[in-house]
Amino acid sequence: MADHTRRTVLRGTAVAAAGGLVGAMGGRGAAAASPAPVPGTATQGGHRFPFLEGAFKPVTEELTAFDLPVTGRVPRELNGRFLRNGPNVLGLEDPRAHHWMLGEGMVHGVRLRDGRAEWYRNRWVRSASVAKKLGEPYPGPVPPDDFPCNTHVIGHRGRILALQESGPLPYELDHELGTVGTYDFRRTLEGAFTAHTKFDAAAGELYAIAYYPTWDHVRHQVIDHTGRVARTTRIPVADAPMMHDFALTEKYVVIFDLPITFDPAGAERGDLVPYVWNERHPTRVGLLPRAGGEVRWFEVDPVYYSHTLNAYDEGSSVVVDMTTYPAPFYVAGRGSDGPYGAGTASLERWTIDVAHGRVRTRTLDDRPQEFPRVHEALVSRRHRYAYTAAAADMTLAYLTADGNPPDRAFANALIKHDLLRGTTQVHRLPRDAAAGEAVFVPSEGARAEDDGYAIAYAHNPGRGAADLVILAAQDFTGEPVARIHLPGRVPLGFHGSWIPDA
Repeated sequence: MADHTRRTVLRGTAVAAAGGLVGAMGGRGAAAASPAPVPGTATQGGHRFPFLEGAFKPVTEELTAFDLPVTGRVPRELNGRFLRNGPNVLGLEDPRAHHWMLGEGMVHGVRLRDGRAEWYRNRWVRSASVAKKLGEPYPGPVPPDDFPCNTHVIGHRGRILALQESGPLPYELDHELGTVGTYDFRRTLEGAFTAHTKFDAAAGELYAIAYYPTWDHVRHQVIDHTGRVARTTRIPVADAPMMHDFALTEKYVVIFDLPITFDPAGAERGDLVPYVWNERHPTRVGLLPRAGGEVRWFEVDPVYYSHTLNAYDEGSSVVVDMTTYPAPFYVAGRGSDGPYGAGTASLERWTIDVAHGRVRTRTLDDRPQEFPRVHEALVSRRHRYAYTAAAADMTLAYLTADGNPPDRAFANALIKHDLLRGTTQVHRLPRDAAAGEAVFVPSEGARAEDDGYAIAYAHNPGRGAADLVILAAQDFTGEPVARIHLPGRVPLGFHGSWIPDA
């Protein structure tokens, strides 16, 4: 098999289909950019493209605005940046060459300081291809698997990193979301990285599970307190599976080996996303001891494991809370321009019984929801509260096969889960007010796990633009503490972080 890079494996014909050069400029108010626009309609020949319309419709301008208007009052203790990454296709000419997950990464950010919403910015991540489309120079040599990272944005050791899985180096951003360049953890990262890192605050270490389509293994990587990759463990796996996320406890790294595997024939054909649901590949979960040793595998019924909420050790068991979709799940889609699921995502708990060699699963909440988040200081330790998002447009898009959405109604809401009591609180949003991932930010001097704020971007249909919504987590169903009114839309995307001032 040819030695495919990410360009040939995951970009397929999308590179040839994208086009157009644009110019961008900064300054107060809107900074105009004019890429070749996404077609005004999300239909072509009667076929719909759900990830190019509605809440997903890409924005075509980079904006900068200062002194944002606020309804309510921004808590003075919130000093930092709320950032979120997501795919925002640039210069697309033919929607048939589009896949949502391959859109160029765009980071949206709001700067809060001393009770003010100081600025909003949205910026494409300047990979070499994006720089070319924008008519800008790209400094230095182009990395072999260069990609405008679109999945996550985190703060690490004073840096802001845009992340992607399966090949590309992270891109470092400055504090105003300008692209600094690729980042390889002080020249210690070899090969692929991940979008879903786990930071153990007690250990001061960043953890990753990386995969690559031509590897016969996946890699567990540990970045130490100096910011270097201190340890890499190669874990043999068959069929080059996609490992989108993983989990971490104080004792174990939890690895999910699912039946979504690399399709070499699809890569040779130039498929946009050559990964398929592989019925012959077993579904299993593995425990790798953090102290060192071999992985122990446990088989489970086929399912698509989407995102980790958190995990922790409980006696001789490991508890993992996560969102899952029923099998099969088609990451490449089935006639649409994004993933397709056989059902909706729900919140589940898997208890891995190490002593008896089995996994018990149960549904915590079967309402459609995604993007689970926890108090970040509790990653790898027991938690009580969880925060998820329900976005009607996302649910409908994932269920749209061959351009035909199901005739069902779904809600827009943010959900707070009390996993000790088994109860939920729902902050309901209006029709067409799609909300993205809610990030929990603790209050200064907080004593309770939920003493703080849940922060998310939500579309405001009345304005045709987005608001940054700040909810008091202990008054979750009440009116937002603040609604910060942004000058433009924030399309539904992926993941983000609160990055406090140092």
